[in-house]
Amino acid sequence: MVITRIAEGITREIERTGDRVNGMFEPVVRLGVTGLSRAGKTVFITSLVANLLDRGRMSQLIGASDGRILAAWLQPHPDDTVPRFDYENRLAALTGADPHWPEGTASVSKLRLSFRIQPGGILGRMSGPKTLHLDIMDYPGEWLTDLTLLEQSYGDWSAQTLAMMEQRDQGDEFLARATALGGAEKFEELQAKELATLYTQHLFDARAAGYSLCTPGRFLMPGDLAGAPALSFAPLPAVDGRRPARKSLWREMERRFEAYKSQVAKPFFQTHFSGVDRQIVLVDALGAIHQGPAAVDDMREAMAGILKVFKPGGNGLLSWIWGSRRVEKILFAATRVDLLHHSQHPRLTAIMEALVRDARDRADFAGAQTEALSIAALRTTVEETHRQNGADLDCVRGLRAPGQEALFYAGDLPADPQILLAQSRDQNRKWLAHEFDAMQFLPAPDAMRPGSGPPHIRLDKAAQFLLGDRL
Repeated sequence: MVITRIAEGITREIERTGDRVNGMFEPVVRLGVTGLSRAGKTVFITSLVANLLDRGRMSQLIGASDGRILAAWLQPHPDDTVPRFDYENRLAALTGADPHWPEGTASVSKLRLSFRIQPGGILGRMSGPKTLHLDIMDYPGEWLTDLTLLEQSYGDWSAQTLAMMEQRDQGDEFLARATALGGAEKFEELQAKELATLYTQHLFDARAAGYSLCTPGRFLMPGDLAGAPALSFAPLPAVDGRRPARKSLWREMERRFEAYKSQVAKPFFQTHFSGVDRQIVLVDALGAIHQGPAAVDDMREAMAGILKVFKPGGNGLLSWIWGSRRVEKILFAATRVDLLHHSQHPRLTAIMEALVRDARDRADFAGAQTEALSIAALRTTVEETHRQNGADLDCVRGLRAPGQEALFYAGDLPADPQILLAQSRDQNRKWLAHEFDAMQFLPAPDAMRPGSGPPHIRLDKAAQFLLGDRL
């Protein structure tokens, strides 16, 4: 085991040394894009690329506003083993004659965007334009939470997961069945499949209810692993404080859990994740806030777990992911801010900033630069004020269906973020209007204009944080 890790580390360092040598001539920035609970990764990447190609709406990206970005273009990604992010068809879906939402992320994909940049300063002007490559990696957010599993034993994961399920409204059927069977039972394949099926259903229900900590992530997006034994396990209660016997249900579940870690989760992070320089984590904070304090607590736990993994200099079991490479910047971005009137945007941003500070403290995080924003990668609404019962309501208007517009008032967010984060609070409180979950607007037709990408809210500010120093 130790020799294998040493060999893996040496191999990765050789690869990274080669990357650094190549990067001296044409530097590469590797951006990882993921999200928690259907936060809009596909739309983010599509709009980001379109707005970096045509920068008319990117005034807060300094390299664009001061003219240092001379040109930008797409070219084939050098990694021929990973599917290309289908940018063209997804942009056509968002901005075509019949605009609609494209299919979301189901697996890893990559895209390379290259820039011709005029460096600043006397030496920069003397040396002439330079080329910078931006490699974007898209991967399901469900897989990111699997990083927390890699430092856990099956017993620890089971205890934590079962305790979490007891606090949720979902999963009662699984809890009853798991308790009735117990881990000391002799292993039977049908029982294992039954438990795995019930547990998987709980994960889908929990995600639909706004929860972010839903592990293992591949249970929600199995891909070609559907039905494999590595995806056929579930948490079980401890057996009288002792280690169960061989050939018991608990021991087989433990074996499959370890197989999932070693054969599914770890290879993904070794192959793709370890090369990331910058990371954006998209968060459906509005959905969690609407669901209530329990979903917000779950989201901040997930954020703390993510930051713990990104912590530079750690000597834990996850140090093999990074080697000498460190993620330099991490952005947590609350999406769908176009569902709120701009008067509510500062409140959502303040909530995200408080969540990131809290997660950073809980993870004892230090190292990479972190930031929080509220954004809309694709703006779907316009704002207007509606008079109702003698009061003015700040609303947004958008397209609910082709030819059918709707006016929407989401409700007020708390002015003090600590109200959401405080431990003593009404667990049934929902801050946003009861219609919030059902409110989904279509992309607006004819939103593009020559020289500009799709309309957005603060996408240029997100790009400046993630890439501005390199552009």
